[in-house]
Amino acid sequence: MNIQVCKSKIHKARLTSSDLHYEGSLAIDIDFLNEINMFPYEKILVVNATNGERLETYAIPAESGSKVFCLNGAAAHKGNKGDTVTIMSFGIISENEAMGFKPKIIVLDENNDIIARKGALV
Repeated sequence: MNIQVCKSKIHKARLTSSDLHYEGSLAIDIDFLNEINMFPYEKILVVNATNGERLETYAIPAESGSKVFCLNGAAAHKGNKGDTVTIMSFGIISENEAMGFKPKIIVLDENNDIIARKGALV
């Protein structure tokens, strides 16, 4: 049997902006994507701790070093600049692989600087 597990997570990111008139998705600084092995255009779950909203979309790469987290298109209705969000991507692995599996996790501060690395990154 295969199971779905959280493979990558960005915890406590701050939204830097939102753009209702963009095509859609969540723009994320490419450095963060690379850090946790999250891929451009990969399906993600975004959980907004500020307002309780949850949405599925996909990650698009933003400029390296920009620290950008921008909700685009219809997703822009789900959050505002300054909201705290957690972003997760998932993978399907076997039960055997799941034993001892750890996702790649980074935790950010209020300036979107990495303050902790957990799971497979440690």
